[in-house]
Amino acid sequence: MGWWEIGADTLASGRFVVSPLAETIACLKTLHAGAAAHPGERAWLDAYLPAYRERLARDAVTALLVRAALGPTWNADFLTPTPAGEGEPGFEDELEAVLATPPEAAREQLVVSLGGPLPPALHRSDLPVRLAGLLRWIWTRTVLPTWPRRRRVLEADVVARTARLGQGGWAAALGDMRPGMRWLGGSRLQVNTHDYPPRDLAGARLLFVPVTPRRTWVSWEAPHRYAVVYPCAGPLADAAGSAPPGRGPDGGAGPAAGGPSVPAALGALLGPARARVLVLLADPKSTSQLVALTGQGLGSVGRHLKVLLDARLAARRRAGRSVLYYRTAAGDTLVGAQD
Repeated sequence: MGWWEIGADTLASGRFVVSPLAETIACLKTLHAGAAAHPGERAWLDAYLPAYRERLARDAVTALLVRAALGPTWNADFLTPTPAGEGEPGFEDELEAVLATPPEAAREQLVVSLGGPLPPALHRSDLPVRLAGLLRWIWTRTVLPTWPRRRRVLEADVVARTARLGQGGWAAALGDMRPGMRWLGGSRLQVNTHDYPPRDLAGARLLFVPVTPRRTWVSWEAPHRYAVVYPCAGPLADAAGSAPPGRGPDGGAGPAAGGPSVPAALGALLGPARARVLVLLADPKSTSQLVALTGQGLGSVGRHLKVLLDARLAARRRAGRSVLYYRTAAGDTLVGAQD
């Protein structure tokens, strides 16, 4: 199995970051696989997969490059650079890490991801430029139109995991982060089930990077930074980028009544609409996310939130550019009593 030795100092300084490039790479992986994890992703694939396949059909070298970079057990390192973890980088800023890869290093990394010799067609010096061009196309065409919604979902996941961290420590925050990852005891974190040598992260910065597609990987720029990219959870993650642009708020598909059901007794107590908002606040959400999930108007959601805040059944905190609302312990008790 692959595991990391993580000291107390490294773990204490670990942080969650939002990365436009990681979101784009996760979308590339989804397009490459051509398989949807849920209905919302199926709609997204229906909208963009034909154009993606047409683009690669016109460029055989880039098509071969993508297949080589997305190896059976390992990604080529220059496809998945480790985020810097500083500030709020833009997509083009992060893409510089791909473009700055020396051609010889890119070819060596492709040999590793392939697990064998490099095809003759890839013995060339423009591989980083080609890969960066494809990532820019995916960002511009398939991610950017719904990036505001995606970013809010990512920020909500960070707030939710930070809350778990405060309540139950790192084991609670990371326990369900990605398949194959778990605490092994002591200071050892298993990051996958592959037979890779252990790595000592002493003195390194540890980053956790959520993405909305159900894709996951690890990367590092040893000895300085290590990153775990993981899929965020919840009904909004399933709808974050589901629809083609031009429909509904933020280019989405309009309101959808998603999420868990409302207990009848809770609906009778608070009113069905307000009870639904409280039930959905099991994980932090913004007002626009609640509008999308409930189908209620922005004004109605705002009024429900004010009542829940005044009753101390909900609280709020800022995450990046968003204000996110979540249930308090009193709110959890009220909802739990109806189960």
